[in-house]
Amino acid sequence: MRVHSFLGNGFQEVIYQRALSIEMEDLGLSFVRELEMEIFYHRIQVGTRRVDFLVESKIILELKAVIRLNEVHLAQAMNYCQAYNLPYGLLINFGSNSLEYKRVYNLNHPDNKKQS
Repeated sequence: MRVHSFLGNGFQEVIYQRALSIEMEDLGLSFVRELEMEIFYHRIQVGTRRVDFLVESKIILELKAVIRLNEVHLAQAMNYCQAYNLPYGLLINFGSNSLEYKRVYNLNHPDNKKQS
């Protein structure tokens, strides 16, 4: 929220990534920015994807700088949770007038199956 309060909306996503990196460093959080991972289909690598942040080795953080989040953005963040085998993540949009965020879930993760 501090990043959005300070910068507002209207910048490219990379600006928010850099600012958020500074905030997380100040908070003492461990994170990896733009972590690339391989995507497999039937044990064959079919490509790679890059998540904006992996925080504390357990939460994916996907950033957007768009006017409005839509289902494609949510699906992308959920796919990252599945690809990294993490139970949940966070999708944050800096592009709207007010900071917009959504918690996303990996429905296939054992931690989330226990809750259903």
